[in-house]
Amino acid sequence: MSKVGRRHRVAAGVALLALAAAGCGTHTATVAGAGASSQEIAMQAWLAGLYDEYPDILASYDPAGSGAGREMFITGAVDFAGSDAELDDEELEQAAGRCGDGEVMELPLYISPIAVAYNLPGLDVEHLNLEPETIAGMFDGQITRWDDPEIAASNPGVDLPDLPVIPVNRSDDSGTTENFTEYLAEAGGDAWPHEPSGTWPRSGTQSGQQNAGVVSTMEAAEGTLGYLDASQVTDELSTAAIGVGDGFVPFSPEAAAAVVDASPPAESASDTRLTIHLDRDTDADGAYPLVLISYTIACTKYDSAEKADAVRALLTYMASEAGQDRVAAPDVAGAAPISPELRARVMEVVDQISGP
Repeated sequence: MSKVGRRHRVAAGVALLALAAAGCGTHTATVAGAGASSQEIAMQAWLAGLYDEYPDILASYDPAGSGAGREMFITGAVDFAGSDAELDDEELEQAAGRCGDGEVMELPLYISPIAVAYNLPGLDVEHLNLEPETIAGMFDGQITRWDDPEIAASNPGVDLPDLPVIPVNRSDDSGTTENFTEYLAEAGGDAWPHEPSGTWPRSGTQSGQQNAGVVSTMEAAEGTLGYLDASQVTDELSTAAIGVGDGFVPFSPEAAAAVVDASPPAESASDTRLTIHLDRDTDADGAYPLVLISYTIACTKYDSAEKADAVRALLTYMASEAGQDRVAAPDVAGAAPISPELRARVMEVVDQISGP
């Protein structure tokens, strides 16, 4: 079964669990979240695990996109948000107002590679090797054919097809796009002349709404090239090994974790905002620098004790070894589990969540 099929199966299971709880009238608290579609599969697994432990908590998550999730959190429409990008200065000020007497929390609970995926079904190779400058040139429209000499140089002996390169990007405000363009800007050098941004900087490309839309657009035509959370790659698509130092590294949870553990805190990090500055241009052996850290944004104080208890229970499960192992499973999301050291820091923040 493809990952999309598993996603739909898990989503249906979570929906049934929620309906059962609502129908029996047993839930005593609700917690609603929205945000990054990269977290969609992981959140479905986390919500199912939370229900197993706390059937009296009715939790939900709308994968509306990182930008939408941050906005919904700031306005109070949801209790927490998932975001593939940290809050900017303006958003942080607004979020602080929403949290009132509490502090804003940003917790790195979902770590996943971003896959560079392509639709070339006739290609007889597990992974195409692509240098960062080549990836940047393909997405910027400078490299327009799959048999271009620059691609061929990294793939000796591979019979590359005489097909146009069709870049596919996210059409919505996306943390995945922001992370991807950060990588292109830092690792792609002069081949990527654009600033990092959550919205795609070029016109004239194919696009799709959220990760699912990118997948659908890519599956519809041969020669497409896209970027998406690795958990969303389907059996119909292949993925590239990207150039790191003198070699090429395919994505894996271990390769993603290697970059995160070696990266310093972001300049904006605080005791409750555990944001990380990723080293996109690393040359460390076996590291995969095209990584997405999706933060869970919440408050340390809520208007009711019931709401605080529900949010604390959810975040505790998400950060727990069991919760991280659940989404690390290859047949779920294939995420990189957070380290024990990071878990301890996260729990110091989560334990601060309280009501009136």
